[in-house]
Amino acid sequence: MADNLPQADDKEGGPPAYRDHFYRSGDDRLTLYARIYESDGPPLLLMHGLTRNSADFEGLATHLAGHYRLIIPDQRGRGRSDYDPDPLRYEPATYVVDMLALIDSLHLDQVGLIGTSMGGLMAMIMAGMESERFDSLILNDIGPVVEQAGLDRIQSYVGALPPFENWQQAADHCRNVHGEVMIGFDNEDWLGFARRTCQLLPNGRIKFAYDPAISVGLSGSQQTAVPPDLWPIWDQLSTLPTLIIHGALTDIISPGTVMEMQNRHSGPISAVEIPDRGHAPLLDEPAALSAIASFLKSVDR
Repeated sequence: MADNLPQADDKEGGPPAYRDHFYRSGDDRLTLYARIYESDGPPLLLMHGLTRNSADFEGLATHLAGHYRLIIPDQRGRGRSDYDPDPLRYEPATYVVDMLALIDSLHLDQVGLIGTSMGGLMAMIMAGMESERFDSLILNDIGPVVEQAGLDRIQSYVGALPPFENWQQAADHCRNVHGEVMIGFDNEDWLGFARRTCQLLPNGRIKFAYDPAISVGLSGSQQTAVPPDLWPIWDQLSTLPTLIIHGALTDIISPGTVMEMQNRHSGPISAVEIPDRGHAPLLDEPAALSAIASFLKSVDR
């Protein structure tokens, strides 16, 4: 497991407190990690994107903690979860089995799902597999079709990189990669972004908090990091209350896909576009927070 990542904060007036939860992966090969923000409210499972970890939802957790029981895992190969010695297991079907193991480890009967990018692919698959276990779905900048231009862009920056000398250097790198789709960020924002996505090494240097081998699933003709066709699964979710969030500048989900998702859905569904954001919104933007709050209140739980 990776160390030197943000820990629970119990300080009065600071970020909401969470407890550490460790559990065995679905294949019983690895020890995986999740943050648990305890509450008597309904449980929500928040799943991050390809290169992120549980810290990615810190902004949203600040607003939802206390009202909902938040379960926010590090997928295998990220954050404080074990790295997998076989990179071919870094793919959504494996992560889904891990998430079902996490839900079982917490003895939960029914859960709401929030998924960013890869986490949204997982959420759709999970809801299609065991529909009775999930009562709502929030998809952040993802749908049944993933645009190739976006995949190519992600492939261009995922993988092994030399460690950064300091946090400012890490922040500058994040700005260079994501600056065109995170409009309005200042240097403090980029430092915060770097601290959520990177980890401090024992020698004082800094690296991204993921196994570089996660890039294997994005290479070659077999891009296992993305399922080939999720429309059949989407059609199985036609009555599940759903919120689609997408960035105005995204290259991962097209306006046509968002419209088709709505047209093929017979239950409660809404979509909101987040201005000045590409892939993917952080979900702490005012438009995202407002949409999420309204949607969750509308779900009959």
